[in-house]
Amino acid sequence: MPDYTSFCPVSIATSVLGDRWTPLVLREFFHGSTRFNDLARGLPGMSRSILTQRLKHLERKGVIERWPLPSGRGFEYRLTPAGADLERVIMAFGQWAIEWLFDEIQPHEVDAVTLTWWMQRRMDLTSLPTDRVVLQLDHTAPERVTLWLVIDHGEVSVCLQHPGLETDVLVSASTPTLAEVFQGYDQWRDAVAAGRIQIDGPRHLVRAVPRWFLWSALVSETRERLARERAGSLMPSAV
Repeated sequence: MPDYTSFCPVSIATSVLGDRWTPLVLREFFHGSTRFNDLARGLPGMSRSILTQRLKHLERKGVIERWPLPSGRGFEYRLTPAGADLERVIMAFGQWAIEWLFDEIQPHEVDAVTLTWWMQRRMDLTSLPTDRVVLQLDHTAPERVTLWLVIDHGEVSVCLQHPGLETDVLVSASTPTLAEVFQGYDQWRDAVAAGRIQIDGPRHLVRAVPRWFLWSALVSETRERLARERAGSLMPSAV
């Protein structure tokens, strides 16, 4: 019997993307990760052995390439033109889920470390201060966790231990509150006004902090979906 899987373009594309983890690995590339450990941090539910398998798969399919590091020790992964072109496909997955599976999305199902890592990847480097700034994040619930973002000349690092530097800005909030802002269910200014986020530091830094973050790549779609839901709930019932 003929093998029609090689005839159908959808089937061929599925051979590249059609498993649980590959689209998520690609998502990490589109967010700027290029090294194994960085990819792993953005995929906390994925074992390192499976990540290795998926990277080899994407390399075989011509989606990514391995490049030696300038130091000569180790390497990083880079998207090929074919891989970069998949960004519109992966984004379409997320847009479709927001449109049709919105009630199944659980913005609170993220831990403090993973959320902080995602926030770090989605910072607007053009808006960051030129001087070194230490942003301390006190996650108050469901677990108390303190993390730091050290901004230094356009580079941002996540520190799980005290960086040995004085804190310039202190942000206190529950992890779910920060997750809602990141995903677009809430806005920074509203959360601060309502006391869900507390921020302390010099006035110019306090006012600048929300401009440092781009939030989720799908934040606009989430806000638009919520606006449509709220508008619908305000419409008068039919007589």
